Formats: sequence, C-alpha cells, structure tokens
Amino acid sequence: MQVVTTGTRGACAVVRSVGGMTAIRATNLHKVYRRRGDTTVALDGASLHVETGEIVGLLGRNGAGKSTTVELVAGLRAPDRGRVRVLGLDPRADRARVRGVLGVQLQEPDLHSSLTVRELLRLHRSFYPAGRDPDELIETVGLTDSRGTRFENLSGGQQQRASIAAALVGGPRVVILDELTTGLDPGARHGMLAMVRQLRDDGLTVLLVSHHMDEVERLCDRAVVLDAGRVLAEGTAQELVARAGLPAGTHLEEAYLALTERTKETAR
Repeated sequence: MQVVTTGTRGACAVVRSVGGMTAIRATNLHKVYRRRGDTTVALDGASLHVETGEIVGLLGRNGAGKSTTVELVAGLRAPDRGRVRVLGLDPRADRARVRGVLGVQLQEPDLHSSLTVRELLRLHRSFYPAGRDPDELIETVGLTDSRGTRFENLSGGQQQRASIAAALVGGPRVVILDELTTGLDPGARHGMLAMVRQLRDDGLTVLLVSHHMDEVERLCDRAVVLDAGRVLAEGTAQELVARAGLPAGTHLEEAYLALTERTKETAR
C-alpha cells in the first residue's frame, strides 16, 4: 500500500463504476480507543462506499471519526467490529495485494527527511513492479525546481505536494487524500485541485478528506458527513442541501453547518 503522510459546486451525480466493482466499502465500523482509563468512541457503526471512478468527500468536525475511518480503510488499524474492503480485498488480511492498488496520503509528515524530492520518489517507485515515472510526477505536482531539495528543507506546501506524489508513484487505482490543500497558497491549491480532476479523468477513485467545503462541492460526486462516529448524511451537494431543508442552490457549507448544528441541538 502506498501510504504517505503529510502535514496538510457543482458536484455531479455520475458514478463511474467499472465492471460493477465497488472501490471502497466499509460496513458498520466500530472503533474505541482506551487510554489511561479514558474511553473514546471514534466510530460507532459508520458505513460508507465509494464506487470505482468516483471522487467522494469525507466531511466532519475534528473528532468526528474521519482519521480513524481512513486508517481502517488503509489497513493501518483494525476495526473492533465491522468490515472493510478495497476493490474486494481485506486491507489487513490481503495487505500485500492492497499495497499495489491503494495510495494513501495522511496528515502527519513521516517521510525520509534527508532525501531529496527525486530520491524520495525513486525510492517509493522501487517498491512496486509498475507505476508512474517519478520525474513526470514531480512536474505534475509543481516541484520541478525543487527536485534536488531535501524533504526537510521544503516549505509546508512543497512537502504536501511531494507527499502526494509519493502516494501516486506506485500507480494506485484508489487514492485517499487527507486535507489535500492544507498549507498551500491559492495558486498551488488551484493546481492541486486540477490534479485531482485529472486523477478521476484517468480512471482513479478518490476519497477526499477535507474541511474545505468549496473543494468538496467543486470536486466531489458525493459527500459523506460524519458526526460523533456515525454517518449523519450522504449524497450529492444538492441532496445534502435538500436534507438540511435549505433552498436549492444553497452552498454545501451552509447545508453542512445546518446538519451538524441540528445534531448538537438534539444531543442537548
């Protein structure tokens, strides 16, 4: 599995499923963390699916369960209960096969800091029998002028781009991008969003974790809203607007705020 970590309108309803295969299916996920006598319920029966060729946004406030969901899908942790499949494979039991089809970019940086961008991508490319050309990816993510710079000397935004390139260099069919544009300036952010569109056009499936509602609205076919470890709502941007009881044409951010505020009021 290509797991890489980094410090980082108009959603259509078209599902580009290839051969009827669901790219990601997570069913009834439960995960509880116990630390020093404290118990935290991270996931409480969450289920989601991503069809082949879709871009699906995963939304939720801090602590909603987004990171845990990503870790379970990636096979980095095992669920206490529930089932995860990536292209029909169990990310824990079929780890080696999943490694060849799933690329993951997480939030916290953990790359070889002393290696240059080019060295990093060549190293990651060497782990897979087939994949993408490192130099082409460096150009794609806008790091041509920094290809000889050590990772530790890159800016936060440059580290973000290098990490995404490393997640893609093995040629995965499914990609998880966690807070893709955190730390990027407007120009770099625009370029990164264009790259995600190209990934979808190239046939990849993307699960996009983001706090940026405008990104999700512009890029994603559907969005899944997590709240307190459960799926609160899912659908296209306008389906979520309707679910929130707001007028057609309302932006996703307003629908998200209305939906999550409603659950807080219910909890009181």
